[in-house]
Amino acid sequence: MMARIEPMDRALRSPLGRVSPLLKLGIAIGWFLALATTTQIGPALALAAAALLLAAIFGRVPVDRLLRGVLPLWAVALSVGIFNALFAAVNADPTAAELLRVGPLRLTEPAVAAGAGIAARVIAIASVGVVFAQTTDSTRLADSLVQQAGVSDRFAYGALAAYQAVPRFGEDLATLRQARRIRGLRGGWHPRLIVGLLVLAIRHGDRLAVAMDARGFGSGPRSRYREVRWTWLDAVALVAGVVLAVGALVAFG
Repeated sequence: MMARIEPMDRALRSPLGRVSPLLKLGIAIGWFLALATTTQIGPALALAAAALLLAAIFGRVPVDRLLRGVLPLWAVALSVGIFNALFAAVNADPTAAELLRVGPLRLTEPAVAAGAGIAARVIAIASVGVVFAQTTDSTRLADSLVQQAGVSDRFAYGALAAYQAVPRFGEDLATLRQARRIRGLRGGWHPRLIVGLLVLAIRHGDRLAVAMDARGFGSGPRSRYREVRWTWLDAVALVAGVVLAVGALVAFG
């Protein structure tokens, strides 16, 4: 069954958790753009390690919780790197330095370097994404987008509602399978389940739209129950994010 892994209360109350979600999102995007300027492994791994260390020290996220989040994504990153190295076009270049040959399969040094660079960048993206998710409250993120970035209420809170509806798909799938068993059918996977999930999703979306219209979303200026303001922690986080990105590129690039 699908479920969200909610951030811990102590992580949300930590210095990193109290930084503006909009600023953390901007720093993460800035790091990704910085990594797009280099194919070296060092900067990506350095930023991934920095993000995890910041989450453990200033975000108060337990190390085992971080590892449970990043290890599956790291495995995917390594598989992506290996696939790109094995099937790179440069392997067909006879002038490229050969590292390994197994039958018709030829592996060259430039292909391995390119695959490792891609894997490192995916590892960095996964690590930063896990840290962001484990130190950011989804409701505060929507509030920050509306109040600090000027995003439409309908879009921001609609996206928040869609995110919070993810576990409902797992519950709907379990209900549909139980209904099939009651009718004497197999409760395993069947293409008709997709139709049932689509119908239920449309119903949930329709009820959500009616609820948002009843609360006046998009009808004009609104008061705020939760105020999101810029603080000195945001300034410190911005400076630290820029310094880490530049330092990683200069020291390891």
